[in-house]
Parts: sequence; C-alpha cells; structure tokens
Amino acid sequence: MKKLLFPFFLTLLFCFSIFAQENKPLNILEQPKPALSKDYGTLDAEGSIRFRVQFLANGQTGEISPVSSFIKRLNEKALKAVKQIKFEPEIKNGEPYNEVGIISYIYSWKNGWTIPSSIIIQTKSDEKAEAIIKKAVQYLGGEKYLNAKSQIGRGKFSALQDGAIVSFQNFTDVIAFPDKERTEFKSGGSKTVQTNFRENGWIYDGATSFIKDQTEEQINNFKRGIRTSLDNLLRGNWRKQGAKLDNVGRRPASLGKRNDVVKLTFDDGFTVEFEFSDDGVPMKSIYKRTNADNEEVKEEDRYAQFVDINGIKTPFIIDHFSNDKQTSRINYESVEFNKQIPDSIFAKPSSAKDLKKDLKL
Repeated sequence: MKKLLFPFFLTLLFCFSIFAQENKPLNILEQPKPALSKDYGTLDAEGSIRFRVQFLANGQTGEISPVSSFIKRLNEKALKAVKQIKFEPEIKNGEPYNEVGIISYIYSWKNGWTIPSSIIIQTKSDEKAEAIIKKAVQYLGGEKYLNAKSQIGRGKFSALQDGAIVSFQNFTDVIAFPDKERTEFKSGGSKTVQTNFRENGWIYDGATSFIKDQTEEQINNFKRGIRTSLDNLLRGNWRKQGAKLDNVGRRPASLGKRNDVVKLTFDDGFTVEFEFSDDGVPMKSIYKRTNADNEEVKEEDRYAQFVDINGIKTPFIIDHFSNDKQTSRINYESVEFNKQIPDSIFAKPSSAKDLKKDLKL
C-alpha cells in the first residue's frame, strides 16, 4: 500500500507545481523614477501624479490616462517614466492576460521623486452593480443622458437649521462635464462666484470685490463633490479615478420598499454608496468625512422631483443631511443641457469688474 501511495503523492505535488506555474500576478520588473526638473531644489512644490495604465498580455503598456495631475512639466516627466516600465503580464491558467493598474508618483522639492511600493490593480466591477447602474441610466434618458456635455441650472439654495430655513440665495450653476463648474450666488444685492477648473479654483466675494484662489481644502472639497456625484457614477468617470464598484445589497427605504445599493471604493480608501429604487430611480448618495474637530460625519444627498428635460430626467430637489439632520436644499427652477460653454468663464479674471455683471450664456 505504501508503494502505491508514494507515486500518487508525487503526482499530487507535480499537479500543484504546474498549477502554481500557471497562475501568476502581474510582476513589475523595472519602474524607473521620473527625471528631475532643471529647477529641482528651487521649485517649492509638493504633490502626486497618478496614471491608469493598461498592462497588456504581450508585455507592453497600452492606454495610459491621467487620474490626477500636478505641474505640467512634471506630469510630462512622470508620463515618460510610465512608458519605460518593464513587466511580466498576469498569467491565468497558463495564458497571459491584460490587466489595469494605477501607478502613482510623489514629487517633493526637498526629496525629488518617490514611488509607492505597490501598484493598485483595478479588479472587475460587480456584475449586479453594473446592472443597477445600467437601469438607472435608462431611467434618466439612456444615451441622451450619457452624451450630455454641459448643464446649466438656476434656482434657490436654502440653508436649514433645526428644520427651519435660516437663509436662501438665488444661484446659477454652470457645469461642463466632467470637472469644470462655476456657481454664482446672489442674496440681498450681494454676489459670490465659486469656480473650479480641474485642479484649479478661485472665488469672488462681491462684498469686498476681491478675487482669491481657493484653498487646498476648498479644492479637495470640490474633488470630493465630483466623487460623490451621481454623474460621476452613472457616466463611468470613476473608472479613470482608480475606483472599484461593488454591489452592497438591498436596504430598507420606506414602508414595504427596499433600495438597491452600490458602492464606489477609491484607491485612497474613500467610499461612497448610492441607493436606487426598484425601477432605477436614484434616491440618495451617502459618504463620510472628518470635520475640523476630527469627528466622523455622515453626509447624505437625497434626490427628488425628477423632471424630463428634452429626454433627460434630472432631480429638481436635492436635500443634504449631516448626521441625519437636514442642512440644505437645492431647488432648481430650470435646467438646460448641451448649451455651448466657453472655457473663458472658468478662467480666473484679472479684474473683478466683469464679475459684477450677470453671467450670460
């Protein structure tokens, strides 16, 4: 019996060995650092650059797209470094496979370039979650919704406290998808303009006629707003941001009803959940942030009163809650899609004179 078992044991070892050889993860062989700029040591700047990279089965890099950018000339040096990466493709069942990963580079004027030790691999999205998104897109207008390039909304923004309105402002909000937005607020003859253009932003204070750059915190708030927006989810922009999509399941909504829930998880750990009714209507988005007192706050946007605008449905009411208490309401009075938006309205003006006039598009 022992003589029979021994060859059988060797056969098992051989099979396990073959299996181990047939399945291998993506292996980075060489990942050079980007070249230093001529002004290294004097350029007082720190930041990170990320790329979404296709690692093809033939051992070559495919499409490379920016996820986050920095100073233009540093972006270019980082891109050249990405193209010089050498790797062994992922092996599944003995066959090489295409893979997608997020490559990061960190620049410091003191330390030059550093590269995080790991590459974040983007796994395939949950099929159930993709089906939920598809249903929501169809509800909102299908291809008409997906092909919308711009949105202009006008209405009232109300701040609430203990269930009562404490202030309200008229607003005009201009969006050029996916990452340009200008919002003008008016209240009691005073005007404020908040504008974001990718990594940049500025604010105009009509009370003082002063224009200033947005702080890093304000720009980060805008970026977070993009991550948590319905458009970012449903139009698929999260795929270029290094996020992963999962189905969470079903969650109680109202008496006798439950919502489908999907979750986006970004490579820095930030998560946002979206809820949809059975017929695909977007109901809410939920995420958490840390406030100035280092306390965790649950933030929630609830969508209501969807109106059909030339084949595209959009919510005319968005209520915001912090720790389950309503803090604001956006009430649209009109929405336009696909109107031509000049880039000039997002550029920081040299003078506050023109900002005193109403925005005309």
